[in-house]
Amino acid sequence: MNSAFLPGFALGFSLILAIGAQNAFVLRQGLRRDHVFAVCLTCALSDAVLIVGGVAGFGALAEAVPWLETTMRFGGAAFLLVYGALNLRSGWRGGASLLASDDLRSALGPVLLTALALTWLNPHVYLDTLVLIGSVSAQYADRLSFGLGAVTASFTFFFGLGYGARLLAPLFAHPRAWQVLDTGVGLTMWAIAGKLLVM
Repeated sequence: MNSAFLPGFALGFSLILAIGAQNAFVLRQGLRRDHVFAVCLTCALSDAVLIVGGVAGFGALAEAVPWLETTMRFGGAAFLLVYGALNLRSGWRGGASLLASDDLRSALGPVLLTALALTWLNPHVYLDTLVLIGSVSAQYADRLSFGLGAVTASFTFFFGLGYGARLLAPLFAHPRAWQVLDTGVGLTMWAIAGKLLVM
């Protein structure tokens, strides 16, 4: 396996792991067993489009404007430091259970529109994919393998979350589980930021 695939997978997985509105929605759909495949596929394909755009577009742009990669790398590190701090704060304060409410089942159309909105209307997704993944991919000679790793991470995560949610129901009924996860995500973000800063 190409050496750029695993770093791409690791970065993509760690970025998408953060609990946000999109992941909470996928988790709820999975726990309710409601349009799970369609929701997971919609989120994963949306991520794939953005990741490919980031890897391809940023790579070409970085060659044309040499200083842009360094600027984006430090900008990405700053974003990750702040993002990690927010997750650590959430872990410290304690999270609320996402399983407290169970809405009525919805028709497929509204469910997919919600999944698309939570993806494409989230400003963080553009920073994660077009900027951060795009800038880190420029460090590798084989950007295609790096991007493929990040795309594979998205599919793995979303389908794992959607279909694995029913197994996690007893665990994530307790706020303490969200605290542990948020803390782990925050530390991961800081580790990636540190690596970007010492490149």
